[in-house]
Amino acid sequence: MHNKILFSVFLFFTIAFLNAQNKTAAKASQDSTAQIIQLKEVVLSANTILGSKFQARNRTGSAYYISPKEIKKFNYTDINRVLRSVPGVTIYEEDGFGLRPNISLRGTSPERSAKISLMEDGVLIAPAPYSAPAAYYFPSVARMHAVEILKGSSQVQYGPFTTGGAINLISTQIPTTFNAKVSANYGSFNSGRLHAAIGESKEKFGYMVEYLNFNSDGFKNLDGGGNTGFDKNEVVGKFRINSGKDAKLPQYLEVKFQYADEVSDETYLGLTDADFESTPFRRYAGSQNDEMTADHIQIMATHSFNFNDYFSIATTAYYNGFSRNWYKLDKVAVNGIQEGISSILESPSEFSSYFDIVSGNANSGDDAIFVKANNRKYISKGIQTKLDYHWNGANTYHDIEVGLRYHYDEEDRFQWIDGYNIMAGEMNLTSAGTPGTDANRISDANAFAAYTLYKLKYKNLTLTPGIRYENINLGRIDFGKTDVSRLGTNLSERENSVEILIPGVGFNYNFNQVSFFGGVHKGFSPPTSQVDEKAEESTNFELGSRFQFNGLSGELVGFYNDYSNLLGSDLAATGGTGSLEQFNAGEVNVKGIEFLVNYTFLKNHPKFRLPLTFAYTFTDTEFLNNFGSDDDLWGEVSVGDELPYITKNQFNTMLSLEHSKFELNLSGRFNGEFRTKAGTGAIPLNEKVGSNFILDFSGKYRVNDYLGITGNMINLLNETYEVSRVPSGLRPGHPFGVYAGIELNF
Repeated sequence: MHNKILFSVFLFFTIAFLNAQNKTAAKASQDSTAQIIQLKEVVLSANTILGSKFQARNRTGSAYYISPKEIKKFNYTDINRVLRSVPGVTIYEEDGFGLRPNISLRGTSPERSAKISLMEDGVLIAPAPYSAPAAYYFPSVARMHAVEILKGSSQVQYGPFTTGGAINLISTQIPTTFNAKVSANYGSFNSGRLHAAIGESKEKFGYMVEYLNFNSDGFKNLDGGGNTGFDKNEVVGKFRINSGKDAKLPQYLEVKFQYADEVSDETYLGLTDADFESTPFRRYAGSQNDEMTADHIQIMATHSFNFNDYFSIATTAYYNGFSRNWYKLDKVAVNGIQEGISSILESPSEFSSYFDIVSGNANSGDDAIFVKANNRKYISKGIQTKLDYHWNGANTYHDIEVGLRYHYDEEDRFQWIDGYNIMAGEMNLTSAGTPGTDANRISDANAFAAYTLYKLKYKNLTLTPGIRYENINLGRIDFGKTDVSRLGTNLSERENSVEILIPGVGFNYNFNQVSFFGGVHKGFSPPTSQVDEKAEESTNFELGSRFQFNGLSGELVGFYNDYSNLLGSDLAATGGTGSLEQFNAGEVNVKGIEFLVNYTFLKNHPKFRLPLTFAYTFTDTEFLNNFGSDDDLWGEVSVGDELPYITKNQFNTMLSLEHSKFELNLSGRFNGEFRTKAGTGAIPLNEKVGSNFILDFSGKYRVNDYLGITGNMINLLNETYEVSRVPSGLRPGHPFGVYAGIELNF
């Protein structure tokens, strides 16, 4: 209640200040624009964070904008490969295609990207962002216009996760004139992609319709044969009506519809160390029925209204629906005693009889293999409004942004387990489970969020103080495994709530060729519905510099995140039970350095350009207390131990040869080793994922203004490398692959 009163008072004075300034804004606008600020000011649209590289370079906090041109260089469908050029972003792969990425920003827990604010077009896009944020759905980067990454200070606008930062994927825009494009490619592992879009804008109407399919047979070899790939489809439609260019009150209404479906023959089952060494792309017979089926729908309506040159309001109503059933091997029984696949793969000698069944080397009795139907449905919906008011003074620029959001989401688990035997390497259904008898519960969240951010530019100095308010009520209704009709005969309920103010302030000071920026802000991550569970909180600092000298540009940033209460999550994706329960990890320090440099050779050459980019990230983590995590997810933790799943060193470099008719691009990524359980010193082999250096190549030839020919090589040196030990066992990265295609533009 105290926080509600504080925020209400703060909001009242903000609105009063806006009204008072409205009387003086018109007079101030008559001053010479040369006296206002040195930098051009851009007011952002409703669905973007940055909108351009210019905005990213002049943000008070660390930010990165992946432009349309950069996205098209390699035509990746894997978000992991797109983000690897961004300093401060840590990733571990899982399936080799980026279907369900594990992304960390500045040392946040990367598992299922559950500790960062994921958005598409400014709207939270995780299946249930508050109650179940693990990103089992992730938008396809192959259809994106741009990607925005915000880290560090002054991110009070974007929540609920404010420790590491936010990623906003900007979908294909409605074109300003008629445009139609089709691209198709085909390559290794019978992989294909088809992407088509058409759109146009008239004076008061615009539209865009888009279709994307990408698929593969997969690069893993299933014992006994079979597909290990996937097939994904996406359809997007955008329709906009807007006032004429001479309207006194300019406004527009844009409606977006998106649908996606996926069938992927993916598994949680990896390999033992010995089998990875000898046959790294093998898949055991026990995973032959594993399959993920999913579909996603998004409906958005955005209305933007400009009252005058200084004041605008943008409002978005949204609905996201996601359903999925990951049918996958879970446990094995020998003589009636069950063991999970994580334990079996971690100690195959100790559980040799279990492993023989998983690998198909031995026949089994009935109900020796348990395959779980992880059947879940998600709803995420809400409405958010952003008010922006800005005015100019003699030597100043002022901007006040106020945002409000009401949000509801839920996760509905209705799961079951089927029993199988295995005979001569073939699995046979021996008992069909009843839906709802494994998990039968609904988790939900009601959240109200609001923020105010004030931007002041005085000559070369920019200050951005702000504050965010989150009020979250989390609940869970468990019907129990015997009440599959959900009559409420064996009901258990629980509820948790959190209310918090999240302040932050950032600064940026520009000299002629150098700027310094930095700030401090509060980090926050919501708890679960577990009664009295506390939220994750931290205090985060950053200090950096952006520079530009004789064509050499870049930035150097240092960051320090001081966690007073880090939360870990029990995810099946990291070898846990999949309950999503969180546990206290206590006090943790995360610090690091981010370095980015760009230089263009041959910049004065009449025909060629040779741009070079290099990015490096150093991340150091340390537990400041002792604890033992539930189900041994992180192992026994001692003071001084490092966080698992976070690599200490990584770098990426890209070199391109550009000509008006063609371009050639080479990208190299080094990912340092990391541990899968907390520890210090040398990493034990059975807890280690080794380092790797992977090269990718792409090329494009423009036949004319309408036709282009493209080519890609993934993992150019054909390195065989491990990417993770989770969910269960070692997993390989994408091997060498060649892909070629055509592009048509009209």
